[in-house]
Parts: sequence; structure tokens; C-alpha cells
Amino acid sequence: MNKTMFQRIQLTKGEIHLYDFGGVKLHAYKTNDLIDNEVFVFEKDGKAVILESPCFFENNKELAEYLKDVKVEGMLIAYHGAGGTFLPEVPKYATQNAIDYSANGGGKALIDQFTGAFGEIFDSSVHQITNVISEGKVTFGGIDFVIKQTGEAFDVEIPEINAVYTHMLGHDCHSIVAGAGHADAMIAQLKKDIQKGYDLILTSHYTPEDLKDVETKIAYLENLKKIAADCQDADAFKAEVGRQYPQYSGQNYLDMTAGFFFAE
Repeated sequence: MNKTMFQRIQLTKGEIHLYDFGGVKLHAYKTNDLIDNEVFVFEKDGKAVILESPCFFENNKELAEYLKDVKVEGMLIAYHGAGGTFLPEVPKYATQNAIDYSANGGGKALIDQFTGAFGEIFDSSVHQITNVISEGKVTFGGIDFVIKQTGEAFDVEIPEINAVYTHMLGHDCHSIVAGAGHADAMIAQLKKDIQKGYDLILTSHYTPEDLKDVETKIAYLENLKKIAADCQDADAFKAEVGRQYPQYSGQNYLDMTAGFFFAE
């Protein structure tokens, strides 16, 4: 499946990129919100499973309306625990470390930051997880998902459509990189994705991508480490990254990355 082979459905605020794999349809919801969230809906035989959640009230309402004619069997909540008012009656699934990430860890810190930045339009309530899951295969709505625990939460492999979900990629967007060690871990995982030969890479803040985009991201991460090693402070680092990647979006992510590489 080519990443450009989709039907575009324009909603009031966001848009859907609909991929038809035959047995399974992937509805990739581009929220067009202030942090460029993506939400993924897998549909099979009139049933749906949602991966991640929107977290702005306007998007919550829009996506719920779009899904009114399918039966939502459950939601997988990995890195995006906010948006708890979205489909509250639907069962929510997460690993224990993902629960901890949203309740006490880095996820909570981000939720607090976004609440302060965006105010009342941001749904800061955290999804209440009804079912704790572990690594390995789980089946919802007739679709198999393979849960792969990470340091923060979990990634998800969807074998039936030869796709994988991870938190961030974005071949022309900055990412939150928590230092050189984190960059190395990201590179190692991305190289594994190349070895597996996935058709689509699904991420929380970008439209579906492919393995060429993975190669581009690996090169970016390797270069990011080199730039950091040659700079004396966060300002110099951001300036040099901006010079080398002038068209990249996600300036706020670059700011956060600089804070990690040059923590006081």
C-alpha cells in the first residue's frame, strides 16, 4: 500500500485519509489541531478500533460524529492519555507503563504543559483505562494487534495491513529527542522497522509515512547528535539545526529537544 493511495474526506476542522486494504479500512484522522495530532481508526465488518485519542474538544466532537455509523469495539491509549471525554463509554486498553506515563510520567508533564498553553479548548482529562494489556497479540473488532512495549508506553503492529504505529516520525518535522541516548534508541527501532519491511508507518503527529521516510529520519537523528556535540549551548544548537533544516515544522519540538540535550 502506497502512502498516497487514500481517499481524502474533508471534515469541518480536520480531515480523514481513508486507506482501503480490502478486509480492513484505515481511517487516518488528521486533526489540524495545535499540536498536529493524528488518530487512527481501523474498521472491519462494521466494527472499529481506535488507536490514540484526539485531545481538543472540537476534534472530540468531530471524530465522534464521523464514527456514528460504526460500532467502536475499543480504544488503544498509548502515548496520548488526554482527551478523556472522547467516547467515555468505549473500553480503553493500555499497558501499565502507558498508564503510568499519562498519570505520573512524561505524558502527564506534557498534558500539564498543553493545559497551560491552550486553556479551555484542550481536553486535559485523562482516559480511564478499563483493561490493562501486556506485550503480544490482542484481538479487537476481528483485527489482530501486536503490542510492543517501549520505555514510555507501547507501539502497535497491525500485521493484516503490514503497518506499525509508533509515537513520532515525521520525515520533515522535528521530534522530541531526549538526548543522544534517546536518539540512539529511536534509530535502533527505526532500523528494525526497515528490516520488517512495513508498508506504512503510523505516528501520532504526522500523516502515514513509508520506509523512505524512515531512512530520512535516521539521517536526521544521526546529524542531530553531531550538531549537539559541536554546540556549546541550546541557542547555538537550535540555530544550527534551523540553518540545516529550514523547512522543518515542529519548532516547539526542537525547543524541547534543545532543553534535553543542554539541560541546566
